[in-house]
Amino acid sequence: MKLARFRTGERECIGAVEGDQVVDLRAALTAAMMGAGMSHDQAAAEAAERIPGNMREFLAGGGPLLQVAHEAVAFAHAYPDHLLAGQPISYPLASTPLLCPIGDPQKIICVGQNYRDHCEEQNQPLPERAIIFAKFASALTHPGAPILLPKASEKVDYEAELAFVIGKRAKHVSEEDAKDYVAGYMCFDDVSARDIQMHPAEKQWIRGKSPDTFAPCGPYLVTADEIADPHDLDIQLTLNGEVMQKSNTSNLIFGVYYLVSHLSKTMTLEPGDIVATGTPGGVGAFRNPPVWLKPGDEVSVAIEGLGTLTNPVAAE
Repeated sequence: MKLARFRTGERECIGAVEGDQVVDLRAALTAAMMGAGMSHDQAAAEAAERIPGNMREFLAGGGPLLQVAHEAVAFAHAYPDHLLAGQPISYPLASTPLLCPIGDPQKIICVGQNYRDHCEEQNQPLPERAIIFAKFASALTHPGAPILLPKASEKVDYEAELAFVIGKRAKHVSEEDAKDYVAGYMCFDDVSARDIQMHPAEKQWIRGKSPDTFAPCGPYLVTADEIADPHDLDIQLTLNGEVMQKSNTSNLIFGVYYLVSHLSKTMTLEPGDIVATGTPGGVGAFRNPPVWLKPGDEVSVAIEGLGTLTNPVAAE
C-alpha cells in the first residue's frame, strides 16, 4: 500500500494512493460501515478510533490497521464517486498535493558514505563502521514544495537516498528479526550545505544538513510488504531533467536490516522514525566542476517501486 498524508480544507488526512486517486482512509471506512448498516455518527466515531489522524500512530497499529486500510480502499475502489456528507472519499492524485509521509518523526537518522560508488568518487576507503548523523524534523518538506537555499550557504548539494520508516518500537533487535520492524520505504533527498558541512574550521554535519526544507521526502510511504528486496532497487536523481546520480541499492555497504539492528543497540527506535540510508555517487560536490543548486532548479529523486519525489529550488 502507498500511504500518504494530504490536506483537504482545514483537515489533514491519512490516505492511500490507489491508481490516480488518493483515498481518504477515515472517510472511506466511515462510508463502508454506513453501507453495512451503521448510522453516520456511530460509523464516524468508530472510523476515527480505527484510523488515527497521525501517521506515527497509524504505523504503530501494525498489521491490524493495515487490514482496516485495505478494507477502506476496497470500498473506495468499488464506489469511486461515493460522497460522505457531501464530500468525496477519494480525490484526484494530480490535483491533490501530498504532504511528507511522516510529519512529526521523533528522529531522522542518516548514514554517511554508505554507497561503494560514493566512496569511490571521494577516493575514500569503505567505512568499517556505519557513519551516523542526524537531521532535525524542522528540515522536513513536502513533495512539490521548494527547497530553500539559505543565505548562510553558497554551496548547496543534492543527495538521493532510500529511506525506511520504523513501524514498531525496536531495542536490541537482531539483524534476522529486523525486517519485522520496518513499516515501509520512501524517497529522501539529504540536501546538504557543503560549505558549512566541510568548512575546515567548522565541519558541522548537522548544521550543514538541517537547514529548513533540507529533508524532502515522499511522495508516499510504500509499505514493506510491497518491496521484495530493499537491497535491489534502482535509484537515480535528475537535476533539471539531467541524470546526476544513477545506482542501485545493492551498492549499499550497510543494509537496511543491519542498520535497524545496529541503531537499536544504542537507542530505542520508535514508530515513525526515519532512517535515510546514504547516497550513491554523482553528488554535486565531487563533480568537476562542482554543481550547486540554484534558484529555478528542479530536483527529482526516483527509486524503483517508490515513485518520484520532485522539488523546485528557490532562494530563502
